[in-house]
Amino acid sequence: MKTGIAAGALLAAITAVSGATAAAMTSPPMPSPSPSPTGMQPTCPGMGRMHPITSEYDYLSQMVPHHEDAITAARQLQRSERPEMRRLGQSIVTTQTAEVGKMRGWLERWYRQSPTPSPSATTMPDLSALSGDQLDKTFLQHMIPHHMMAIMMSQQLLMHGEAQHSEVAGFARTVRNDQWAEVRTMRRYLVQWFGEQNMPCISQVPGMPGMTPGPHMPDMTPGPQMPGTPGQSTPTEPSPTGT
Repeated sequence: MKTGIAAGALLAAITAVSGATAAAMTSPPMPSPSPSPTGMQPTCPGMGRMHPITSEYDYLSQMVPHHEDAITAARQLQRSERPEMRRLGQSIVTTQTAEVGKMRGWLERWYRQSPTPSPSATTMPDLSALSGDQLDKTFLQHMIPHHMMAIMMSQQLLMHGEAQHSEVAGFARTVRNDQWAEVRTMRRYLVQWFGEQNMPCISQVPGMPGMTPGPHMPDMTPGPQMPGTPGQSTPTEPSPTGT
């Protein structure tokens, strides 16, 4: 019941999902990708279809192409006129390229007999023809919900105890916390440069107080226990099997 409530709160902004997640397994499984009927339909720019995370393999195989999508878009910021945006783009490219290599290594080591991740339909627009304010604003408007998807996937893995290896659990925490810090930065840029007060598609993530529920998120100020808040601990979640 507890897991069902958490999952419902997590996915409510996009679609309802029923049923409980699978129990944590004692050894790494060799699964196939999750079926699509329970996949969530995108409801805003930058938020693509996301399947419920029911295993460590699900998480890694979905996160690889999701990261690659962000890397492709972030490379376009080399043309930005703002040094802040160029630095943001380079940070995303550097960080997520290294993370993709790490995830592919784990998939090769633990899930060699499972399908390898393949490029998915992009959830970011083509930025190659944009420049100036249009480039920066479009990137920010789409990358915020794109990051939120990664945050929700990571938190879902952790809250449901689906991580079978401590390395993956730690990785998911890092993705969740680092991308939430970048969401706050990007939100500040939207307000500062473009006067945007409402951000669509930002939904409540269970276990992360400080994220305002509902279709809009006018305030990105972290609350108690939010990652990135000095002196506060990060949200708690069940320990993965074997940790």
